[in-house]
Amino acid sequence: MSNVEINKVLAQMRTLASGLEQNQGPAETGKPDFSTVMKQAIEKVNEQQSTTESLVGAFEAGSSDASLSEVMIAMQKASVSFQAMTEVRNRLIDAYHEVMNMPI
Repeated sequence: MSNVEINKVLAQMRTLASGLEQNQGPAETGKPDFSTVMKQAIEKVNEQQSTTESLVGAFEAGSSDASLSEVMIAMQKASVSFQAMTEVRNRLIDAYHEVMNMPI
């Protein structure tokens, strides 16, 4: 996965986080809750994959509203977003392990 793709996904996540800052978050800090941001990002990836699956199904069924190029682009978007979420998960796990291995 290229840095450009990762940067695009990170920009989308930052946009999502800034939208959360305006709409909700803990009252004492005004910042969005990390779990809320992660949950919404995961839901967005899931929604994108579901949309792609329905588009692929429509294309396979011969529907005229789903072209091959749209299907391929949707599949790549879903793939990139899933890979980015996997990378975020991996980095979170690495950070957790680093914190757990710190001497007290």
